[in-house]
Amino acid sequence: MSIPRHVAIVMDGNGRWARARRLPRAAGHERGVERIHEVALACARRGVEYLSLYAFSTENWNRPRREVDGLLRLLSALMDRDVKTYVQDNLRLRLVGTVERLDRAFQEKVQAAIDLTRDNTGLTVCIAFDYGSRDEITRAARELAAGGIRPEQVTEEVVSQHLLTAGMPDVDLLVRCGGEIRLSNFLLWQSAYAELYFTEVLWPDFGEKELDMALDEFARRSRRFGSLDSGGSS
Repeated sequence: MSIPRHVAIVMDGNGRWARARRLPRAAGHERGVERIHEVALACARRGVEYLSLYAFSTENWNRPRREVDGLLRLLSALMDRDVKTYVQDNLRLRLVGTVERLDRAFQEKVQAAIDLTRDNTGLTVCIAFDYGSRDEITRAARELAAGGIRPEQVTEEVVSQHLLTAGMPDVDLLVRCGGEIRLSNFLLWQSAYAELYFTEVLWPDFGEKELDMALDEFARRSRRFGSLDSGGSS
């Protein structure tokens, strides 16, 4: 069975999950954070090397302040509580995004969590926080311009080296939970040839069964990257 090296997931549906149970939205986000470690372990057992999770977008700052504060508390809890488990389970934590809008203490906490798992050799869990793909590409263009690079030196490889995912393989399988059929500004460059998989299942209900369904679908697809398959079909 063909296993994707890099799986990316848009973790959508926390609020709807909570509303269906007449719970506050915060309860849905809390359950969603709990799912992260469960799904990460499941991916690791199946041989996935990178798992990127859309945790907080650049646009999420526009949500009500109370909800934003709640999401930040959950991120803090992830760094405090779960990172120790990551060490035990040989998972490596990486941030894809920025922490510029967080206070200094929070930034140090995030960096400490990353440093603690740096030498782990298993699955890399990439938390996309304060992330937006257009913002990422814009930042890369600014870096290239500031570096005085000549136009003929700008290649896809050079651009990739200036993205927040530098050193990581492109996305092979992008999964979106919650029934929405869009990418929402997530890893657009890296997902140029990704297989897309959309599911009605809300993220707090997404588990090993749903992961296996996505992986099975990935294995059934023929990835030609713009070329012809062995049968010569278009």
